[in-house]
Amino acid sequence: MSETDTVETASRRLALALDALEAAAERRDEIVRSEQGLATQIEALDNDRARLASELDQTTARWRGLEAANREVAQRIVQAIETINGVLTDED
Repeated sequence: MSETDTVETASRRLALALDALEAAAERRDEIVRSEQGLATQIEALDNDRARLASELDQTTARWRGLEAANREVAQRIVQAIETINGVLTDED
């Protein structure tokens, strides 16, 4: 094999190696972009989770307040019924 053939073979091998390196770098860049996209999505999901947890806490507190008010109203209705029954009984 002549020196020219050896240089051409080495040049082809170098070109192939550079192409493979460039392809690997592009794949790595794509993976990094994908990971960044996933990190952004995870952050958005975490923010949504925190917001929903806060809304749930507020709704639970409101529900408990309404439940207490409902019990109080029911108790007042029972007292009113007892008072009315008492008045009606006394009139008989």
